[in-house]
Amino acid sequence: MTVVRRSLWDEPRPPYAPPVSRLDRLLVGVLVVVALVEGVARPGLAGQPLVTALAMALMPVLLWRRSRPLLACLIGWGAAGLLSILQIASGSADSGLLSLMVILVLLYSLVRWGSGREVTVGLVAVALVATLGMYAASASLAEVVGGGLFLLLFVALGAVFRYRASLWHRQEREVRNEERLALARELHDTVAHHISAIAVSAQAGRVLVRGQPERAAALLASIEDEASRTLAEMRDMVRLLRDDEGGGAAAYAPQRGVADLTALTRPAGTPAVAVRLAGALTGLPRPVDATLYRLAQEGLTNALRHARGATTVVIEVCRVGEEVHLRVTDDGASAPGPRAEPGLGLTGMAERARLLGGSVTAGPGPEGGWVVDAVMPARITP
Repeated sequence: MTVVRRSLWDEPRPPYAPPVSRLDRLLVGVLVVVALVEGVARPGLAGQPLVTALAMALMPVLLWRRSRPLLACLIGWGAAGLLSILQIASGSADSGLLSLMVILVLLYSLVRWGSGREVTVGLVAVALVATLGMYAASASLAEVVGGGLFLLLFVALGAVFRYRASLWHRQEREVRNEERLALARELHDTVAHHISAIAVSAQAGRVLVRGQPERAAALLASIEDEASRTLAEMRDMVRLLRDDEGGGAAAYAPQRGVADLTALTRPAGTPAVAVRLAGALTGLPRPVDATLYRLAQEGLTNALRHARGATTVVIEVCRVGEEVHLRVTDDGASAPGPRAEPGLGLTGMAERARLLGGSVTAGPGPEGGWVVDAVMPARITP
């Protein structure tokens, strides 16, 4: 139990808290108007117009609910405590506005975005204010139990969304690490291949250097070229770690590349799959070649997953100068609603592309369907 309490106390704030947006400011403005209208509609409420002014002044605190969750919660629930004291002093049955229920949002935000220390301190303060409110309202036992469960519902919601977000970010980090390790293996295989060729050429050069110096010079030139290509394909190698576990023959199997994309062609079936290759796509660095193939595979999977009623999926790869462009499109109808988030597969592919100097975007197309666009370098420079 001590370990659990210490773990909760030392829990940091969740990362990636969204900044204050235009929608947040619009929400605050609407709530200020609602509080004003409610206050005008209830002129006989005890403590008017102080209660209405307090409610209107409280609404902008919502803008702090992610960046300063404890402060926002203390201010909001402190205002509720003041109203409870006013209710006790005046002997009124009710001195609050319904618009003040926004303090429940502050309670949720405290659990969702606060650190362990902030959550602990804030929940204690909320419990004290809630107890004072129950006393001011002369609540029965059933009302006390119901009110307590109602508050726990918002605490539970904050904890659930916090856990889900933490789990997603953990899975995203794991996927990125897996892609880094897979790319490290592929780079290792590429470098090993080049180093083997350099070693063989060097051994032959030692034999020819005395009797055939011209051929030895040519071998030295080939060694220089091979070494240059090796250095070029080792970009970002120093930033990756190679995991020897789970190796074996499968770890060193030849990687599929752009030339293998034609195997994905499916002229019949629902949907049909068409592959179009254009430009000089041979001689690409092996990591780039393998990444393009895997991006096409993942793009095909996402098209089938997100596009409704697709009859055709088109995979297009073309070389433009020193870049290779990949696009996966379909003729289906993308699902209605907000823009879908890319899955963990595309997250890993985007991380791999970024490490190699490329980029990946994915989402619903302007004319429906699902679109994956990738741009990869045709050469990897050290």
